[in-house]
Amino acid sequence: MAASTPLASEASHPSPIQFYRTTCVKKLAGSPSLTSIPSTYAFTKAPQEDEAVSEDPEDPIPVIDFSLLAYGTPDQRSTIIQELGRACKDWGFFMVINHGVPERLLERVIEGISGFFDLTEEEQIREFEGKNVLNTSKSVTSFNTSSDKVFFWRDFLKLIIQHPHHHHFPNEPAGFREILLEYSKRSREVAMGLLKGISMSLGLGDTYIENTMNLQSGLQVLAANLYPPCPEPELAIGLPPHSDHGLLTLLIQNGISGLQVQHQSKWVNVNSIPNAFVVNVADQMEIMSNGKYKSVMHRAFVNEKATRISVATNFGPPLEMVVNPAPELVHPETNAPAYTGIKYGEYMELQKSNKVYGKSCLDHVRILSA
Repeated sequence: MAASTPLASEASHPSPIQFYRTTCVKKLAGSPSLTSIPSTYAFTKAPQEDEAVSEDPEDPIPVIDFSLLAYGTPDQRSTIIQELGRACKDWGFFMVINHGVPERLLERVIEGISGFFDLTEEEQIREFEGKNVLNTSKSVTSFNTSSDKVFFWRDFLKLIIQHPHHHHFPNEPAGFREILLEYSKRSREVAMGLLKGISMSLGLGDTYIENTMNLQSGLQVLAANLYPPCPEPELAIGLPPHSDHGLLTLLIQNGISGLQVQHQSKWVNVNSIPNAFVVNVADQMEIMSNGKYKSVMHRAFVNEKATRISVATNFGPPLEMVVNPAPELVHPETNAPAYTGIKYGEYMELQKSNKVYGKSCLDHVRILSA
């Protein structure tokens, strides 16, 4: 692999925040005169994106009862670990209920995100300006605002936590920082519990992923998305089809539909259960499991009536960690390595510097069979 990227080196030398001063989509959507979207937001969909959306009740998105994983009897834990493994293998997406995170805390996170986006652009920027933080950024409309030709119909806030101590959360609106601190702690507990179960389902032992990925010093990336009403939702996109960069992503939302996941070549609407996490397998898990558990493409669409808010928290190893297929899951004759090793920081930089579409970043580390 190439030498360490700028992102990877920031683990020891945090860089100042960067801001992109494009127009906030919320401000644009709120204009009384807006009847059509600007051409910079008109997204050209790939042919496969026009496929019908499946509503098959015979193949619902799996539901995992976290309480049985964490506190169940040995038989209950064994059963739920098997269910978790099937969910990762067959779907790459599942919902988690009875996770122990208070419903009111989830509501306050959504309320806080809404309040943050109610601030003026100047107030939002002031929350971070002058802070020397690890690639923590507040941005709008797109992943690569400086280079993308078409913007997404969303505003977003991205925050990176480098465990065990490095984080920076905004102080406005009042109490928002404390809410995010508590939520990041509680959601991490759920993620670590799920990763123990996933590790067991792979036959690796409950602490294998945690220890080999050094997750005690890992990264937690929180991306809060606001998708305002759009006058031409058929022309815009909230987020195009993509996979996530880390090991696992936990998502909460405000009850407005907009998330779709690709399953067996069809798009499926994700109508989440109240007070549940929507969880998906991410790219580093696919690499580590040598392709047994594959990250799954998902996308966000917009509507013309309601604002959708989602908060996705991605959990991964430290930036300098080289992620390889687990040796225990590799056999030179029957199950050869399917991916080359790559530093997590380099992978994040790769995703950041490429067009966000599909699973193109994984193709850079995929070993093609002869």
